[in-house]
Amino acid sequence: MKKTLIAIVAIFACAFAGKAQKFALVDMEYVLSNVAAYEVANNQLDQLSQRFQKEVENVSREAETMYNNYKSQMPFLTDEQKKKQEEEIMAKEKEARELRNKYFGPEGELEKKRQTLMKPIQEEVYNAVKKVSEERGYMCIFDRASSADIIFASPRIDISNDVLAKLGYSR
Repeated sequence: MKKTLIAIVAIFACAFAGKAQKFALVDMEYVLSNVAAYEVANNQLDQLSQRFQKEVENVSREAETMYNNYKSQMPFLTDEQKKKQEEEIMAKEKEARELRNKYFGPEGELEKKRQTLMKPIQEEVYNAVKKVSEERGYMCIFDRASSADIIFASPRIDISNDVLAKLGYSR
């Protein structure tokens, strides 16, 4: 009985060992850095971000200037004038916060533009990874760039250049 159980376990072990799963690595940073459209989109986003940042900084500077003027004029102002200027300063600070949120918030204009520009590129790269995976029979592909857990991996299982070739960029 014991020998039969061991034999059955050995047969199952051999059967599962024969169906070893194939996996590969892809370095998404490397792939994306070699995709021209990604670089163009990144430059557009950087320029837009700088433009938005300057606009927010200008409004913040206006609020700061208003506050500094208020501090220097405070001894000469009536209570009503003080209250009015304080409200104006708070309104300008609120405007700066709202502008920052409008441009840089989670649903801000910069994020919307990022989605518009990057999503098609990311989908194209994903489809290329998927095609390489299907052609070669990989069950799982890991992103080497985003995984800090990978200490060492053989260069033979890196399919980054194959993905680039699928995208039309030869390396």
